[in-house]
Amino acid sequence: MSGEGGLSNRHRWPVRVYYEDTDFGGVVYYANYLKFIERARTEMLRAQGIDQIELQREHGLLFVVRRCGVDYRAPARFDDQLEVETETIRVRRASLNLRQQVLREGALLVSAEVQVACVDDGLKPVALPAQIHALLCELLS
Repeated sequence: MSGEGGLSNRHRWPVRVYYEDTDFGGVVYYANYLKFIERARTEMLRAQGIDQIELQREHGLLFVVRRCGVDYRAPARFDDQLEVETETIRVRRASLNLRQQVLREGALLVSAEVQVACVDDGLKPVALPAQIHALLCELLS
């Protein structure tokens, strides 16, 4: 898959908290952190040259979240500038495990461990294409 940017096991993605992300008290609604980390995972893959539209079109494959554990430590509020850090921690034949953290000025607000599986159009687990598997494994070395 084509793309630009060098390989890096730690990807950072900026997020601004908008009013729509918050609850009545002006604190980020807990489910919106999942949106923030989802976008950061997509951008991490894109930065590594993995185009998910191309993956689906050419191989009939998708990435889906199989498991997600989230630890909420401190709140973010309206207009905060956050950063989502994504780190690949394990690559298997048909899945990868990521550690994601939402930070505000270096302070940890939310941490998540996410397992993403590769599935076909019928949502059955399948092995990652060899080129993508090798690319993701290279992140670990």
